[in-house]
Amino acid sequence: MTKNKYIVGEHEHKTRVDKLLAEQNNNVSRSRVQSWIEEAYVKVNGECVKPNYKCQQGDRIEWMVPETQPLLLIPEAIDLDIVYEDKDILVVNKPKGMVVHPSAGHQSGTLVHALLYHCTDLSGINGVERPGIVHRLDKDTSGLLVVAKHDEAHQQLANQLVQKTMKRTYQAIVHGQIPHEKGLIEAPIGRDPKDRQKMAVVDNGKQAITHFRVLQPYQDFSHVECQLETGRTHQIRVHMKYIGYPIVGDPKYGPRKTLPTNGQVLHAKELRFNHPINNEEMHFTTELPTYFHDLLVYIQKMY
Repeated sequence: MTKNKYIVGEHEHKTRVDKLLAEQNNNVSRSRVQSWIEEAYVKVNGECVKPNYKCQQGDRIEWMVPETQPLLLIPEAIDLDIVYEDKDILVVNKPKGMVVHPSAGHQSGTLVHALLYHCTDLSGINGVERPGIVHRLDKDTSGLLVVAKHDEAHQQLANQLVQKTMKRTYQAIVHGQIPHEKGLIEAPIGRDPKDRQKMAVVDNGKQAITHFRVLQPYQDFSHVECQLETGRTHQIRVHMKYIGYPIVGDPKYGPRKTLPTNGQVLHAKELRFNHPINNEEMHFTTELPTYFHDLLVYIQKMY
């Protein structure tokens, strides 16, 4: 591990040490920096401090970034709803509640563990912990995603994402009755400066574009369809909150008082792309899952 050093400047006086180090380490999450501090990888003027320590001008901060231990991926016999499969790709309908790839808090039961049991040939472009994963869905977002079985397919699919030729259409239930039929949200997204665990619309964020239309308005809710033109983290969730219509059940961006559901009501319903090898147009769609349909019935009975 390499030792890093930093001297606190005048404009950083009274900044929390965990916030300052998150910024100095390419905007890693503050919780990750806090774990470094708690494990004594960080010292200020030669002494260990707490994550909420307020830096003083001239403080000498020294820290080491611990090496990430690679996760041991053991295939798991988990049922998959496979919509399509050939020798190059497969398209999966991911259920609500399933994490796509392993992370520190999810070392088993992920889509990747299930994929490794189903087939041994997956692309390696995203590393050993994310084999085959071209794009992802949040844990509580259900629906379609495409998986690459080898690197050539992965690269071609990734290019379609960059060139915005892969079309991903979602459905959601949001708080509030949207007064217009359709709209376009173009607002840059980046890390929320007040909470590193969240994303937000910020001036220095990356370009983010979401198209939406109202499928069915209700008195206090709207059933909407959203199409991504870009693919930023939490894009639909952040954009719908930004215009004042947060997704029902969203624990990060929605109100605490919401309808009875576990996590955001967001489903990746439609996926269009060209086959990465033969260039054939591919189009997949799914029925709304039971949790989504049941909530629509619940809302209809409210009025």
